[in-house]
Amino acid sequence: MLKAILFDLDGTLTNTDPFHYQTWANVLATYQITIDSSFYKTHISGKTNAEIVKDIFPHFSAKEGLKLANLKESKFRELAVNLEPLEGLNDFLYWVKKQSFKTGLVTNAPRENTDFMLKMLNLSDYFYQVILSDEIGIGKPDPAPYQYCLNQLNILAEEAIAFEDSPSGIRSAIAAGIKTIGVASTHEPKILTDLGVALVIEDFNNSALGAYLQKIE
Repeated sequence: MLKAILFDLDGTLTNTDPFHYQTWANVLATYQITIDSSFYKTHISGKTNAEIVKDIFPHFSAKEGLKLANLKESKFRELAVNLEPLEGLNDFLYWVKKQSFKTGLVTNAPRENTDFMLKMLNLSDYFYQVILSDEIGIGKPDPAPYQYCLNQLNILAEEAIAFEDSPSGIRSAIAAGIKTIGVASTHEPKILTDLGVALVIEDFNNSALGAYLQKIE
């Protein structure tokens, strides 16, 4: 029996990729590093800041890495002041509440970004649980963030569905045993399908979503 709907944040509730891409491009340009969309998807998308910095600047100390990450996120918040929810999201979230499902947010985003984005989307008080990888000490694609959310909501994996847009997030949710719906806002649908999602939607207006949920309720 379905008891909870779990969501990623970036790319799932709102398409922040253009803002993250531009911010990383601007910050890395100061180090004479030029990126393109392929580099972004391979080295940045869906990863924690600690992983990103370690990958691109393996020689950085922990202090240097944190300073760079904090600079990047402050620049992101300056840029992303006109965030819009993904198409159909608000109606879908209203439906979720009407069903009395528990709700969880599971994200690799840092606390400042999470609070900022939820405020911009008018969702600050929507979720039963907000799980941040930074705060539990391990990020996606490890299943730990989703497992922690399940424990906090006191539900089993088979009683939940997760919405994710990135390969790392999908791997995390599926490894936790959760049926996962891929949101093709940042990656090609085939990439998400190949990762084993139950369904791929381009946004929350997708008619197949309602049919799928009715089938498993």
